[in-house]
Amino acid sequence: MDSTLLLGLRQAKAISDYQFGSDITNLLFNDIDKIRLERSRSTQKIRYIFLEDKLILTLRPNNGFFTLSLNSARSIITNFGTPKLRIIVLNEISEYIKKGRNVFCKHVIDIDENLRPLDEVIVVNQDDEILAIGRLKLPPMYLKSFSSGIAVKVRKGVNKSKN
Repeated sequence: MDSTLLLGLRQAKAISDYQFGSDITNLLFNDIDKIRLERSRSTQKIRYIFLEDKLILTLRPNNGFFTLSLNSARSIITNFGTPKLRIIVLNEISEYIKKGRNVFCKHVIDIDENLRPLDEVIVVNQDDEILAIGRLKLPPMYLKSFSSGIAVKVRKGVNKSKN
């Protein structure tokens, strides 16, 4: 492995550790030989991280944090118990969320209490079936007590994207 790749991996792992915790980082980066970094043509900064040919993380240039892909979300759900990095919603709204619609507070059943506003979150139904990925808008302690307002700004529903 060349030094620029090693430096990039170290940087990516450090960001992931801070953002998601070392357990998630170890899961996503466990097979270093199959990790591929794609850099921005103009800035040469890390933009995408692939495991084999599957996108797992995208680095947001405006704040330097990762966004999850559906591939990485599936991996997290498979390897970690509920509610790690998840927000659990009513089964009745599953089809709407899969289409990429936002999650409202009144539909939230449970949430990972360690999440903070603007964190990446995986939206699942009561059966732990992945529906979408997005960004948390409110602190977890308030979500279940609110009866109106957006809880998660959904970025990708499972029926809306291929990643």
